[in-house]
Amino acid sequence: MNTPTVQGFFDDTTNTISYVVWDPATEKAAVIDALLDFDQASGRTKTDSADRLIAFVREKGLEVEWVIDTHVHADHLTATPYVREQLGGQTGIGEHIATVQKVFGEIFNEGQAFHTDGSQFDHLFKDGETYRLGSIEAKAIHTPGHTPACMSHVIGDAVFVGDTIFMPDFGTARCDFPGGDAGTLYDSIQKLFALPDETRIFLCHDYKAPGRDDYVWETTIGEEKHSNKHVKQGTSREDFVKMRTERDATLSMPKLILPSVQINMRAGEMPPAEPNGKIYMKLPINAL
Repeated sequence: MNTPTVQGFFDDTTNTISYVVWDPATEKAAVIDALLDFDQASGRTKTDSADRLIAFVREKGLEVEWVIDTHVHADHLTATPYVREQLGGQTGIGEHIATVQKVFGEIFNEGQAFHTDGSQFDHLFKDGETYRLGSIEAKAIHTPGHTPACMSHVIGDAVFVGDTIFMPDFGTARCDFPGGDAGTLYDSIQKLFALPDETRIFLCHDYKAPGRDDYVWETTIGEEKHSNKHVKQGTSREDFVKMRTERDATLSMPKLILPSVQINMRAGEMPPAEPNGKIYMKLPINAL
């Protein structure tokens, strides 16, 4: 069997979808893009979203082998270390996390104690690397452009694309974060379009495009190629780059980008406590 079972968990606050994906034959599972609740006004974190996912895994009797982040998220804090603590499994992210860590390590003026080699994660996926989820073959595909470290994960007949692409009526990810590039994103999407048309796509976000009543986070490669409003088949690289660059110039930064990246580049761990025992996040001024 090459068809994993997938359960998505939608977060209304950040429009993020976290996933549990598993092999029904062996009940081996992966958790993808787990979310830690964060209230910016109070600086408080909660684990309600992750606990809902964890309860589901336990109820199903699944064995977690992987806790994967598709990239260093800029719109929510990852719950990767909490999920691993509760359910086990190896943490993983793309090997180009080192690039993101170096760029944002400078922005946040991190000292030498902050390692920029991805060693905070258990495993760094290489482009084209194959692995297994139970009896199902999986493959990591480097799909940069939104960030340098974005990886899409093909697990059987499903692909988890992070922020690379959205529902056809909403389009594609922004490319104006440090290290992002519209032309590179176009090339990454062409990699995805080379997958079979029937491949199921699971998205990390949905923003309910105008005219649509419900949130949706599953589509197919064929549907994206046929009708994605930004990059359907036949769209030239030049036209896409022009559209994406002009559109990105109108967008404000995600409201949680500074706390999110600061934590996520550490694999979800908080910065070291200060001498008074309290943990602080930095707020760089005019850095983005």
